[in-house]
Amino acid sequence: MKKDLHADICNETLYANIYNKYSQSLHDFLYYKYGENLNPGDKAQEAFIKLWENCKKVTLEKAKSFLYTVANNLMLNEYKHQKVVLKYQNDTPKDYTNETPEFLLEQDEYYKKYQNALAKLSEDQRTAFMLNKVEGKKHEEIAQLLGVTRKVVEYRIYSAFDQLKKELENFKIK
Repeated sequence: MKKDLHADICNETLYANIYNKYSQSLHDFLYYKYGENLNPGDKAQEAFIKLWENCKKVTLEKAKSFLYTVANNLMLNEYKHQKVVLKYQNDTPKDYTNETPEFLLEQDEYYKKYQNALAKLSEDQRTAFMLNKVEGKKHEEIAQLLGVTRKVVEYRIYSAFDQLKKELENFKIK
């Protein structure tokens, strides 16, 4: 039984030899199997990149099968992706809603009232409230951002909430 001189292919000269030996045949294999539309040249290059990234795990005897397997899987993934893209291109979004015109008008009016009520809040209240409710930041994060204590932030948020409840009917927030 002969001893392997190279346990892996991380040697640049050895890797370059593998690239020169298999790059054209790998590209041709992908081109013949899948056609030009899925970019066989790019997938062949990606397979060689994966080979280099995994060079410590791949022996010289396994390099060819590794390349072909990886390249084939990349092409299959691209094919699946193209099917999804095509499916969504064919789906036309609906241009109607189930809401009545009255509901849409009420929604628009409520949004305007909400904007006016927000404008009436003090800048400190509005900032703390929006950071918490819109951006989802926790009280401690807001306190650090604004340079105040957590209790101050809690007070600003709750006072803003109370003021909004007074200004807007049926105002509820998570």
